[in-house]
Amino acid sequence: MSGETELSENFNGARMSAVTSDIVLNAIESVVVVVDAQNVIRYVNDAAEAFFATSSSQICSQNLGQFIPADSPVTALLAQAQKSGQSVSEYGFTIETPRIQSQSINVQISPLREIGGHAVLNIFGRSIADKIDRQMTHRNAARSITAMAAMLAHEVKNPLSGIRGAAQLLEQVADVEDQKLTRLICDETDRICALVDRMEVFSDRRPLQTGPVNIHLVLERVKNLAKAGFARHVTIAENYDPSLPPVEGDHDQLVQIFLNLVKNAAEAVPAEGGEIVLSTAYRHGVRFAVQGSRAQLHLPLLVSIGDNGPGIPDNLQNELFDAFVTTKPKGSGLGLALVAKMIDDHGGVIEYDSQPGKTEFRVMLPISAVSSIASDAADNDTGGRDR
Repeated sequence: MSGETELSENFNGARMSAVTSDIVLNAIESVVVVVDAQNVIRYVNDAAEAFFATSSSQICSQNLGQFIPADSPVTALLAQAQKSGQSVSEYGFTIETPRIQSQSINVQISPLREIGGHAVLNIFGRSIADKIDRQMTHRNAARSITAMAAMLAHEVKNPLSGIRGAAQLLEQVADVEDQKLTRLICDETDRICALVDRMEVFSDRRPLQTGPVNIHLVLERVKNLAKAGFARHVTIAENYDPSLPPVEGDHDQLVQIFLNLVKNAAEAVPAEGGEIVLSTAYRHGVRFAVQGSRAQLHLPLLVSIGDNGPGIPDNLQNELFDAFVTTKPKGSGLGLALVAKMIDDHGGVIEYDSQPGKTEFRVMLPISAVSSIASDAADNDTGGRDR
């Protein structure tokens, strides 16, 4: 492809195999574009040809502005990556040109440190973005169950109290056989009330009281609780970034979030050889667009809960955070719905990948206000880095 030789020869003067690089880069579904310090396109893969609806010979040696509008967030992100020397990402925005029409994309831009001024643009088109959209689906699930919980408390629980009271009055004058029926009424109303009580936590609309929280202390507590109880038979490994800044959150709710996720993982892994991996990382420049708004979420703190269980059934993956969705014979299906609500209350995002033998839930959270101020000050001193 055009530009292949020039790109290959720049890597420390060593010529890469054109066949090898073509096979790898053209197998990637996402768009790969390499630009130089003047934003002149030096390389594109096959997916980029399809995205821009033209051949590589027509793309390479042209300025990126010929294909992507100058006012596009892609242009601003590219300038930021080139200036800071750090990778940056932005998810969920639309670009539109006469050539490519209107497309919703996610983009990641990484500087090529081996070649001064060069950068790699990795653009995810709509088909791939559909998968990434699941990162935000828990928000709708959290809000819908919040409304349902408020309705249940008012429309269901109050009448049940009257039904139970009437059954108790009838029980006083009923014969032995009929008392069995009145007792059944009381027991069933108690069971329904208990379920509604569990749901009422979703209708709590009080503002969350947050502050700086060491996420590793949260995970240590979760691990100790798990190993003392439901995860005695499971190996729990840790892969932490020790330099993480504090999370902006509520300590007890964060414990509950990750305890629920670890419990689900422990119940999914095999009885022998079951393993859960707890991981943390800081991801530079990761932002999420908020639907219906120009605001963006800056969520650089990543906490992952991975397991080697059988995976989530395909028919449940689109509704996983909805209430009463469960794979457990005796499960209520409220655990992940509660997790979704609490993460939403923290302004965070949860996503997951699942396949047979490996499932991973990833929670992205904001850094604390104090750390954010320090980060902004560092950006000003270092040319706009995200950390």
